[in-house]
Amino acid sequence: MSPATAAPLFECRGMDVCVSSRVLVRGLDLQVNRGSMLAVLGPNGSGKSLALHTFAGLRPAKAGELLICGRPLADWPRRALARELALLPQNVEDPFPSSVIETVLLGRHPHIARWQWESAHDLAIASAALAAVGLAGYEERDVLTLSGGERRRAALAAVLAQTPRIFLLDEPTNQLDPNHQLEALQLLRERADSGAAVIATLHDPNLAARFADSALLIGKGGNWQCGPVGDILTAQHLSGLYDTRFEAAEINGRRIFFQA
Repeated sequence: MSPATAAPLFECRGMDVCVSSRVLVRGLDLQVNRGSMLAVLGPNGSGKSLALHTFAGLRPAKAGELLICGRPLADWPRRALARELALLPQNVEDPFPSSVIETVLLGRHPHIARWQWESAHDLAIASAALAAVGLAGYEERDVLTLSGGERRRAALAAVLAQTPRIFLLDEPTNQLDPNHQLEALQLLRERADSGAAVIATLHDPNLAARFADSALLIGKGGNWQCGPVGDILTAQHLSGLYDTRFEAAEINGRRIFFQA
């Protein structure tokens, strides 16, 4: 096996995430391999979204190194990077009227040669992504007529249509009702099980424990801890992370966290 093949899909070494002079994440060492899903948790303002944007190359790290498929992030042309890595921001704006299928087809643009139109293959991938998020039949709807939850699912469909090997998702369950939260995370779990690397910020430790393999907790003062969910997602760690008391209980063989 060659070094490039053996390398983690996503890796950061000694990375600092800063805003102005404030260090939000200090010295982050992280690997996410093929077939793995990482949940990122932390209180509001801890730097989860900024870390994800740094992972995507949208803002520079203050220190350290990011590698995508074993290759330094700075060495990736943006178009080539977009075929390997997709980002779902916390908030997605749709400022102009367009159909739902046109919105989802934006995810195919890294795969389409310059000055070419989407092919039947691209349309099939976008349609399948819409069906996966429960929006089959919405193709010709104006995206501005969708509810907040439906627009979130359409944005997720665009990320799925991009067919990356690395998924970066900032609160993918935002604005989704409980059944669609589970469906969205199951879709991401399936992508990981198919060989992708999935990194998602979440607020609910129970969803993180249910779907992720590992967890990254981002605390105060640049501190963090990362490891398997069974080791990292504990009542003690969550209580310290959120400055509120958590307890855990076993229900039907699953560990459930709740605020005490």
